[in-house]
Amino acid sequence: MRGIDDEKHWEYLRMSSASFDDILRRITPLIQHQTTHSACVTAAERLAVTMRFMATGMSYRAVAASYKLGTATVGRIVPEVCQAIWTALKDDFVAHPRIDGWCKIKEDFSELWQFPNCVGAINGKHVRIRAPFNSGSSFFNYKGYFSIILMAVCDARYRFTVVDVGASGRESDSGVFSTSAFGSQLIHGDLSLPPPSALPGSEVLCPPVFVGDEAFPLKINLMRPYSGTNLSAEQRVYNYRHSRARRVVENAFGILAARWRVFGKAMECSVETAEVVIKACVAVHNYLCGLDRSEQARYIPSTFVDSTNGQGEWREQVAGDTNLLPTGRLSAERATKLGCEVRNHLMNHFQTDAGRMAHQDTVLRRGTLQ
Repeated sequence: MRGIDDEKHWEYLRMSSASFDDILRRITPLIQHQTTHSACVTAAERLAVTMRFMATGMSYRAVAASYKLGTATVGRIVPEVCQAIWTALKDDFVAHPRIDGWCKIKEDFSELWQFPNCVGAINGKHVRIRAPFNSGSSFFNYKGYFSIILMAVCDARYRFTVVDVGASGRESDSGVFSTSAFGSQLIHGDLSLPPPSALPGSEVLCPPVFVGDEAFPLKINLMRPYSGTNLSAEQRVYNYRHSRARRVVENAFGILAARWRVFGKAMECSVETAEVVIKACVAVHNYLCGLDRSEQARYIPSTFVDSTNGQGEWREQVAGDTNLLPTGRLSAERATKLGCEVRNHLMNHFQTDAGRMAHQDTVLRRGTLQ
């Protein structure tokens, strides 16, 4: 495939041969073993086995048959290589943003999604796993299956900036967000975020904010939509603009699941292996999103994500999947007064000439009699 058809290579491993070689170069020092066998499995073969497992979600037995390896051998290769991928890529492609990084994300959200002072969209998903041995009901969630929780923040270009994985599924309703490192820092104001800045065309100062759905609490740096059925026109406009920005993280999870089919069904591996597989998929996702435009366009073509013209193609590919499912409420924290004030400032801004989108009122009138 490398020498004959690069497109087939991409379909088989979800990346070009050049990208494969670059990742191989990065991880080889981490998986290089002392040769004690006359026909050892090379580093390139181990990476190919792992990428094929991630891209298809095939069982260890099926992947082993494809490469003429033992099932136990594949079971050792996958977690080792996934850990190496995460270790080699995380600092360059999944690094926690610094002040200048948050500022760049804020500019992108304002330019691409017309939501000022937004530094990320946040969401959480249940990752379905095989029932862990001797775990009792620790990973058994309220939806009736075993899972761990993947909580993530992404930027305006579908790249994950913060990833928290490993909380047991049963914790979703009891405050997994509040007890996570990122969530705790956000709630208590300990994140190194940019200072408040004026909304475009006004003198109203607004802090940098993350946008989430109803699973998250309303805080000074964390916005959620207005709830209820008797909303004013201004509140409905805010909810539309909020949803438009938050849709980025929903698409990021969709792209992740559509490209890496290991998320298509329950992971038949240990909790520890599931965690490193998830981290490796996130790292490779960000790596491919950050390459040159031709490679990025192949990984995320324009029709693959949601747009004003309709839903993205990834939705067709993940239809019927039994993994990466929505969580319940992720925090028992109450809304704060400052959080309500910031949301109201943004709501009012979206009604001004500087903050209004030309089509926002038209969108809200769809399906209603005029």
